[in-house]
Amino acid sequence: MRYHYDKDTVYIRGTFRAASTGIDGGLKNITTILNHTVPKDFSHDKPGEVIKNILGQKGYGTDSFGLLTAVRMQHLCILQYDYITVFVTAGVSNPNPNPAEPHTINIIVTSDESMSDAAILETIMTATEAKAHALRDLGHDFTGTTSDAVVVAAVVENDPKHVYAGTFTEIGRRVYTAVLKGVTASLDRHEGRELRSGPSYFIFSRYGGEHWVEWQKKGCPYYPCHFKGQACDFCYCPFYPCQDSELGEYVDSSSGGKVWACTNCLLLHKPEVAAYLKKHPDATLDELKAQQN
Repeated sequence: MRYHYDKDTVYIRGTFRAASTGIDGGLKNITTILNHTVPKDFSHDKPGEVIKNILGQKGYGTDSFGLLTAVRMQHLCILQYDYITVFVTAGVSNPNPNPAEPHTINIIVTSDESMSDAAILETIMTATEAKAHALRDLGHDFTGTTSDAVVVAAVVENDPKHVYAGTFTEIGRRVYTAVLKGVTASLDRHEGRELRSGPSYFIFSRYGGEHWVEWQKKGCPYYPCHFKGQACDFCYCPFYPCQDSELGEYVDSSSGGKVWACTNCLLLHKPEVAAYLKKHPDATLDELKAQQN
């Protein structure tokens, strides 16, 4: 899985088995998921055509799921919890909001470990429960809005690793925790309690106790974490976990199991590589390796 975004759209690419409750949703194999910002006064009787046009402009196929929102991508929150990555845009006014106001909560959950169809569908329930929890914690007396949507996507393997995804399972706990944080953080940004100039990136850390860490390029206390003059545009690596043995390795996790470790990877910190990826967001790792001076 990998992703990139522009001013109005986040694109998530990979080979997925996925389910969507959104536009032209269902359960199928896909290669692209997108969440696109539309104007507050957006009105279209064929929203699927809007998504198809966006895909066509990027040269992507229609084996995809797409979501639309009036929330700006500036307020997008991306959260990584081991092999789970969650993308959230959130806006609410009330449970039956004014159509002229941005009010949709869109949640995309991706897993770099395979899931059965049942687990994929159960993840929709888990994410929805976490969304309701976040709204309750923020003082709302409703559990969602009339246009919310969820997409869940997992890498494709012959023998799914996860067959259940409720909150008692390992994968379900990760999804619930990430969605709870993501909905809260995205609403904080959309409603002006937290100000950011672009999407926010969070990673679940176990150093010094379990907690979420937000990475911000400006004023990072760890700079330079690799070398002076490094590029920091992709500190939150869009390839993680790339599983390229030249760049990292699986190590034992403190919570059990294995986790992809790439502490010593310098690839995306090299200015020439970062510049190339910004211009060519669909570049492969091999292409990026070839850009190194």
